[in-house]
Amino acid sequence: MNAPPHPHHGVADLCSEGVLLYERALREGRLSAADAAPAPCLLELGLLHPAVDDLGHLEPVAPAVALHRQLNSTAARIADERRREERLTTLFEPLMRLSGSRTAPMESASLRVLYGNEQINQAITEAMDETREELLCIQPRAGLDGERGATATEVALRRDQAVLDRGCRIRTLYQHTTRHIQSIIGQYELLNGDAEARGLDEVTDRLIIVDRAVAFLPANEEGTLALEVRHPVLVTHLATAFDRFWRLATPMYPQAVQRPSLNGVTPRQRAIATLLVEGHTDAVIAARLGMNIRTARVHIAKLAATLGSESRAQLGYLIGRSGILDREPEQDRAPHPAPER
Repeated sequence: MNAPPHPHHGVADLCSEGVLLYERALREGRLSAADAAPAPCLLELGLLHPAVDDLGHLEPVAPAVALHRQLNSTAARIADERRREERLTTLFEPLMRLSGSRTAPMESASLRVLYGNEQINQAITEAMDETREELLCIQPRAGLDGERGATATEVALRRDQAVLDRGCRIRTLYQHTTRHIQSIIGQYELLNGDAEARGLDEVTDRLIIVDRAVAFLPANEEGTLALEVRHPVLVTHLATAFDRFWRLATPMYPQAVQRPSLNGVTPRQRAIATLLVEGHTDAVIAARLGMNIRTARVHIAKLAATLGSESRAQLGYLIGRSGILDREPEQDRAPHPAPER
């Protein structure tokens, strides 16, 4: 089994393994690259560097030198922030003297449109950094912030773990057809804390709710716009909708509940049957259930074969006659108490 990725941190938050290996390097004068491997942060943070005479060994930077570098870096950041404050003040002071009769009222701060992945990521990260109770998410596909790839996954895991480390809980709803569902569960297994995931046949678009005080949802199909909502009534409405979805959902993690078939019809086929009898096209069914149209048609063909249908019209009749939509197996749903507050 692969070891979990080394946590990202700065010098001020040096991990315990890093501290021990740095102390050892100072005592012994150098470490082999293999001995230093458990704490790659020492190289990244500049506390160790390759030995000139033997690239297979690492030598420690003197603590006084490392401290001086860090203090210089901190001073430079503070100076940059002060210069930024001055520029902002210079920009906005004359604007603030203008009449505000044609500007949006202050209440509009409860709704803010975020543009571009960088601004969306920053707003979500800042809100999550303030989480004190719970994080609620609906993720039909990739994250709301448009993150992709292994590096983005590590960023998301670090962000989630920071929330859990503060004693908060994370509840996430996925669509049953989400690809690489085992990979998602594997990512949850890397987290330590109160994290739980459930699945539904159909979910809404992406949603993130922090402490039932701020919510983020997409504002366009491309994912380049998001809406930050801080209006208490709207956030409460979204959180209540999440709670109801959550009670209907099937547990995926930490303990998965197997959804059984009924009379030879799988849960996925029952979801498709429901949409078929409502008269939806294959394309709409695929979109609603988060699958491509070819997969949807394969499921429809299997459902037709199971029920002995020879045509689309007959299939709708046989679905109604079969009774598969009248009830679901008792095992299909585990009793889910309302979320604790």
